[in-house]
Amino acid sequence: MRAVEIREKDTKGSPESIDPSDKDKKPDKSQQLKRVFKEYGAVGVSFHVGMSLVSLGIFYLVVSSGMDMTAILYKLGFSEAVVQSKLAAGASTFVLAYGVHKLFAPVRISITLVSVPFIVQYCRKIGFFKPPSP
Repeated sequence: MRAVEIREKDTKGSPESIDPSDKDKKPDKSQQLKRVFKEYGAVGVSFHVGMSLVSLGIFYLVVSSGMDMTAILYKLGFSEAVVQSKLAAGASTFVLAYGVHKLFAPVRISITLVSVPFIVQYCRKIGFFKPPSP
């Protein structure tokens, strides 16, 4: 039984068991973002969180400044009592802004993936960060 377990372990990690099509696959945005967070640490996380907060704020301002939320809520099937309440009006604005914010997640992730290496490189150039260890 022990020999079978060892043989199974050896075949799982062998080059023959690796799918050759996996080498050609490009990692998706979330995997790339995790790599940037691992490589650049707090700078990557701080930049992405800051950008997300700014994005949510901008979308909230856009939604709250010009969109007729009562018509949207009526179309979604909410009752008149819910639509007329102040709490629902404020919450629906935020929920809609959050939904739009989530739709633009690939854009935010792409901006983070492109910007963070340049930010870290610039900070290292001016002496704010230590150069990477070999």
